Amino acid sequence: MNENLDEQKIKEFYDNVYYKNIVSNKIVSEYHLKLAKKLNVANSISVLDVACGTGEFLRACRQFGAEISGVDLSDNAIDACKITLPDGDFRACSAEKLPFNDSCFDVVTCLGSLEHFIDPVAALKEMVRVGKKGASFVILVPNKDFLTRKLGLFGGTYQVDAKEVVRTLDEWNDIFELAGLRVSERWKDLHVLSWSWISLNGWKSVLLRGVQAFALTIWPLQWQYQVFHLAHVE
Repeated sequence: MNENLDEQKIKEFYDNVYYKNIVSNKIVSEYHLKLAKKLNVANSISVLDVACGTGEFLRACRQFGAEISGVDLSDNAIDACKITLPDGDFRACSAEKLPFNDSCFDVVTCLGSLEHFIDPVAALKEMVRVGKKGASFVILVPNKDFLTRKLGLFGGTYQVDAKEVVRTLDEWNDIFELAGLRVSERWKDLHVLSWSWISLNGWKSVLLRGVQAFALTIWPLQWQYQVFHLAHVE
């Protein structure tokens, strides 16, 4: 019962705060196109994005001809997806109980959201369940050893108001293994290499954010803010 109560509070945060004022957007970013290309997304490939938000990554997958599906706890986010991607299959639900049959998807992604889930292991096990034999699982998670965080200059995103549990890369790996996943590749998330990120807080912070973006390109993986993990079923 407490879990359901927590889930309802988190859902209210995403509907009433995080996704309160959504502007329908059909733009496909180069960042997401590169990711879809790296994952060999193509015609007839079925992709599920868990915690899909407003469908940014799925728009890129659709451009490559994929069959797309997405789930998100927020009704507002799912409504936005249905507007911009009317041929996709979108459901408003928790990641811990995916409304799909076993072995449905070639690629399952969860990008920058696992740290907000009530039960990340249960959610990952659900992703494994709906993945086809040989499916690729791509998980993007924040890194507790992010150097800027360790120096006390970053305290997390404002989603911490809902729920945010950040782990080290080794701790994340333990979580993946508990769900039956083995990581085969990890790489840096360099979405910060864009003017939209560097200028996000106005001119006063452009220099600082520009330095941070450049630093991430040369820092080792263990100091990164977020890290991609490509995994398969053990």
